[in-house]
Amino acid sequence: QVQPVESGGGFVQPGGSLTLSCVFRGIITSVFNSNGMAWYRQVPEKQRELVASISSSGTTSYADFVKGRFTVSKDSARKKMYLKMNSLQPEDTAVYYCNHFFYPSATGQGTQVTVSS
Repeated sequence: QVQPVESGGGFVQPGGSLTLSCVFRGIITSVFNSNGMAWYRQVPEKQRELVASISSSGTTSYADFVKGRFTVSKDSARKKMYLKMNSLQPEDTAVYYCNHFFYPSATGQGTQVTVSS
């Protein structure tokens, strides 16, 4: 059973930076490499929204509200995905989740990001 595990969240002031990590426990390397994956975020009483994705070939895609500030990357050897977040703003406050497209129903606990002065 594949289990995404997110980490790296925390409290940061506006303009600050954080790097989130996601490890897909139990995933086979070939499956990790042959499918895309993504970061999502959710705030209470709102739908989960796509933040960034990275394809099997490494092509990245970003939501308009994070373009130029966030960078998604992956480490195939470690079966991990990262989200480098710069210039954080209060509206980025949310629980961030990762997902692997081969296992769309596998969800983790998420990691809380709070941006506040």
